[in-house]
Amino acid sequence: MGTHISDLTIDELKALVRETVEQTLVDFLNDPDKDLALRQTMKTAMERSIKRVREGDALYSADEVAKNLGLE
Repeated sequence: MGTHISDLTIDELKALVRETVEQTLVDFLNDPDKDLALRQTMKTAMERSIKRVREGDALYSADEVAKNLGLE
């Protein structure tokens, strides 16, 4: 038989809400790629991109890229 919210004390309700919020944040902020290794080809491409930007190449927003690719 389940417990009803109306049967909880204020402290029990606060603990339940706190636990729910904490778990939601953990689920939301968890990085599913945290244990994966970055492939060398991707690392090299990222390094080239960073170098070009530092040398003055233009930056484009995600909206601009989507528009140029016809993805709007």
